[in-house]
Amino acid sequence: ESKSQCAVLGKGGRTRYDFPDLGINTRKSIAHVRDCKTGSSGIPVKVITNLYSLLLPREWQLYQYHVTFNPEFESRRLRLALLYSHAEFLGKAKAFDGVILFLSQKLENQVTELLTETKRGETVKITITLKSKLPPSSPVCIQFFNIVFKKVLKKLSLYQVGRNFYSPSEPVVIPQHRLTLWPGFAISISQFESRVMLSVDVSHKVLCNDTVLEFMTDLYTRCDRAGFTEMCEKELIGLVVLTRYNNKTYRIDDINWSVKPTDTFPKRDGTDISYVDYYKQQYEVVLRDLNQPVLVSRLKNKQKDSIEPRIVHLIPELCYLTGLTSQARADYRLMKDLVQETRLNPERRQQRLSRLTDNIQRNSEARLELETWGLQLECQISLTGRIVPAEKILMQGEMCLPMSAGDWSKDMRNMKMLGVPSLDTWLIVCSNRNAEIVKNLLNCLRRVGGPMGFRIEYPKILHIQESTLAFLRALQQHVNPEVQLVMCVLPSNQKDCYDSIKKFLILDRPVPSQCVLARTLTKPGMMMSVATKIAMQIICKLGGELWAVEIPLKSLMVIGIDVSKDALNKGSSVVGFVASTSSRITRWSSHCIFQTTGTDIADCLKVCMKGAISKWLKHNQELPARIIVYRDGVGDGQLKMVVDYEVPQLFSSLTELSTNYSLSVVKKCIARFFAEADGSLRNPPIGTVVDTEATRPEWYDFYLVSQLVHQGTVNPTHYNVVYDDSGLKPDHMQRLTYKMCHLYYNWPGLIRVPAPCQYAHKLAFLVGQSLHREPSLELTEKLFYL
Repeated sequence: ESKSQCAVLGKGGRTRYDFPDLGINTRKSIAHVRDCKTGSSGIPVKVITNLYSLLLPREWQLYQYHVTFNPEFESRRLRLALLYSHAEFLGKAKAFDGVILFLSQKLENQVTELLTETKRGETVKITITLKSKLPPSSPVCIQFFNIVFKKVLKKLSLYQVGRNFYSPSEPVVIPQHRLTLWPGFAISISQFESRVMLSVDVSHKVLCNDTVLEFMTDLYTRCDRAGFTEMCEKELIGLVVLTRYNNKTYRIDDINWSVKPTDTFPKRDGTDISYVDYYKQQYEVVLRDLNQPVLVSRLKNKQKDSIEPRIVHLIPELCYLTGLTSQARADYRLMKDLVQETRLNPERRQQRLSRLTDNIQRNSEARLELETWGLQLECQISLTGRIVPAEKILMQGEMCLPMSAGDWSKDMRNMKMLGVPSLDTWLIVCSNRNAEIVKNLLNCLRRVGGPMGFRIEYPKILHIQESTLAFLRALQQHVNPEVQLVMCVLPSNQKDCYDSIKKFLILDRPVPSQCVLARTLTKPGMMMSVATKIAMQIICKLGGELWAVEIPLKSLMVIGIDVSKDALNKGSSVVGFVASTSSRITRWSSHCIFQTTGTDIADCLKVCMKGAISKWLKHNQELPARIIVYRDGVGDGQLKMVVDYEVPQLFSSLTELSTNYSLSVVKKCIARFFAEADGSLRNPPIGTVVDTEATRPEWYDFYLVSQLVHQGTVNPTHYNVVYDDSGLKPDHMQRLTYKMCHLYYNWPGLIRVPAPCQYAHKLAFLVGQSLHREPSLELTEKLFYL
C-alpha cells in the first residue's frame, strides 16, 4: 500500500476570553514547521488588528509565594487583613487569594516569617515562601494579567456578566420588541509571537424587558392549564437569566413549584429568613407576587473535593431572560432591528475599541491599577497579511473565475452542474389553498433546471388539509421505494409539523425530502431566485454534484466533525461526522452517533473513521493517500482534550488499516482585522491570510478571511494545527483550507468555515433539534440535511 497521510482541522465554538488552552505546545511536535510556520504566496496587504501591545519593564518578573498561617483559620478576609497589615506590603503591587501571593517586587529572603495579632490578641505566625519567578510569557503570568485587566474594567464601572463586561448605564432600548442591549467588551491577554498583547472585541448582551414571571403569566393565558407546568419547564429550563439587583447570570436548571416567596431558608449565621424579607433587607426590593414558584440554578462548586452542587433559588419576578428565544430569532423584523445595533462596520467597531482604551488611559484608578504592576497599554498593532489567489469554479465542461470571489451565483446561471441526476418520480404535498403557489413553483423549477442540466418531470401533487396529521397520512399512503424525493409546502414554520415530517422521511421511510414555507414562495420578484436554490438543494439530496475547485493533492479525503446538544434529551449530544468519498471532493458520506457524556468531546470517532474509510474504498478501490479532518464544536480550553482524547481515536483506526497513515488536527476560533483604504477602515479582502505576529508561538496556526460580508465586520477564522505529520507546507495547508470554503452546496459562494465543517454542523443540528435518533443508513451518501 502507498504511504497515506492525514490531517485533521477543527473549530472551537464561541470565543472564550479566560485563559484558553494555556501551556499547550503542539508546534514542537510538528517537525516541518518547528522553525517556520509562515507562508509566502499571495499579495501582501496591511491590516490593523484588535490587539494592543502590553508594555512591560525590561527584566520584569512576577514572584509567586506560598503563604501559610499558624494557627490555621478558614476566613479568607481575615488572612488578607493580617497579611496586608505588615509594612512590607504597604504601597506594593500585590494580589493574594488566601494561599498564593503574587508580588511584582521580590522579598529579601527566600522564606519570610512574620508575626501578627488578631483583634482578640491571638498571635499568628505567617510564613511566606518563594515558589517561582515567572516571566511574562508563562501561563500563570498570562492568567494573572487577565485578572488585573478584569479589575481595570471594573474601575470603569463595567459589570462582568458571564465572561464579558457590560455597561448597564448605557443601555440601548429597542422598545418595539421590548428588548434592551447592554454594550460591552470581551477581553483577553495572551502571549503572541513576540510579545504579550491585549485582545479586545465589542460585545452586546441582549436582555428582555419582561421578567420571567411575566413570561410565565403570558404562557399561562395561552396554553392548556392542565399542561402549564410541563410547558413552562419545557420553555424555561436551560435558559440563562440575569438578576439585575446584582448583575449576575444564572442557568435555569429546574422550577420548584412547592416553594413560595413567603417560605424561609437558613442564612449563614444559622437563622431563618423568608425570601420576601431577604430581598427587602439585602436589596431594598419588594416582592409583589407571593404565590410564584422559585427557579432552581445549580452552581459549580469552587471546592474541587465537594460533590454536592450549590443550589440557588431565584424569584421569577426579579429575573430577566437573556439572549433570544427560537421564536424571536424567527421574527424577521426583530432580527433586522437588532442587527442594526449589533452588527458594527469596521469604522464603528474601531471607534468603540478606541473609546475603551482612551477611558483606561483617562481614568486615574484604572491607569493606577496597571502602573502599580508596571504595565502600560500601547497602541493597536498593524501587520502584513497576504491575499491568496482567487479560485476557479469548475462546472460541467467549463470553468469560471467569478466576478466576486465571495458569490458566483450570477456567473453560473447558464452553466451545467457537474453531475445531475434526473428527477422522474416525486411527490409534492401541500394544502388546498397553496395549490396555485405550488403550480408557479413547479414552472419555475423546470425553467431554472434546464440551464443546470437538471431534468425535472411533473410530480404527483397531493392536496391535503392544513394539519400535521394530514401531512403524515399523505406520506404514509404515497411514499414508496420508487419515490426519489418528497417536497412538502408548509403553511407555517410550526416546528412540530416540520419535525414530524423529517422524522418519518429520514427514520421510518427514508427518502430525500424538501420542506418549503409557503410564504417563502410568495415574496414579490423572488420566485426564480428561490426556485434556483431549491433546485440546487434537490440535486444535492439526490446525490448529485454542483461544482468543484482544483485540488492538486491526489487521493485526498476531507472530513468534518461537529457536536451538537440534543434538545430533547438533556445530557445527550450528537456527533456529526461527514467525509468526502470522491477524489474531487464533491460527494460525501454522513454518519451520526449519539453519546451521553454531555460534553463537546467526541468518543465515537474510531467507529466513524472506519465507516468513512470503508465508503472511500468502495468508491475508489484504494485507500486515501491523505486525510484532512476539520474539527468543529469545541470551545477554547478544550484543546488538550482534542489532542489527548480525540486524535488517538482517529489515529488508532487508521493504523489498523495501514501503519503508514499520518494525521493533522486544526482548531478554529475568532479575531478581528481591518484593512485601510482611502483613509477609512474596511473589511480585509476575501482570501486574506495572517500567519505572523497575531498568531501564537507555541502553535502552528493561521487566520483566514473566507467570507464576503456586506454588513458589519467580518469574522476571520483561526486555524490551529495541533497535530500534523502530513508534511504539507504552510502555503499548501492554507490554500487547501481556503479551497474547502468554496464547496458548501447550500450557497453559491464562499463561507466562513470549510464545507465539511458546515455539513457536519447541519447534520448534527438537524438530528439534535428534530430527529433525536440516528438517521437511516439508506441516506448516508446524500446531503439530506441541507
